Amino acid sequence: MLTLKVNGTTDYTFDISNKEVLVNGTVVVSDWISIGANKYHVLFNNQSFTVELMGKDESGKALTLNVNGRSFNIQVQDQYDVLLKQLGMDKMVASKVNEVKAPMPGLVLRLLVEEGQAVKKGDALLVLEAMKMENIIKSAGEGIVKTIKVEPRQVVDKNQVMVVMA
Repeated sequence: MLTLKVNGTTDYTFDISNKEVLVNGTVVVSDWISIGANKYHVLFNNQSFTVELMGKDESGKALTLNVNGRSFNIQVQDQYDVLLKQLGMDKMVASKVNEVKAPMPGLVLRLLVEEGQAVKKGDALLVLEAMKMENIIKSAGEGIVKTIKVEPRQVVDKNQVMVVMA
């Protein structure tokens, strides 16, 4: 399930389950087809829309859409973003990061960076499997990978340091 905030004010929940699309818990009839690069024709509850992706941030969680000539800014939160916000951990992001810790217990599947590599905010560092889902752990800030303290197939505990940044 996703939570979408439109133009900073209106919240919608969006879920696709059992081949049904639910918006705010109500089943809606929808269909879409690509009609160009980042452009779609959407049928939503028997209404026709032309939707174009005008831009997105590097995390893919802030979008600018043009819908029938009107611009909308969309903030996307998945279930993990909502959980972090509920736990008060959403404000812990800093521009410079010293350590990347495991947000939950899991299994390191793949390392996506090497020691000495420069990373920017939002760059993927490693893949952590938790609760039968693959989670891409991204850098919360800029830095250089100083030490990688985990290996593929290693089990990690919550808050265990996985990457040290310089």
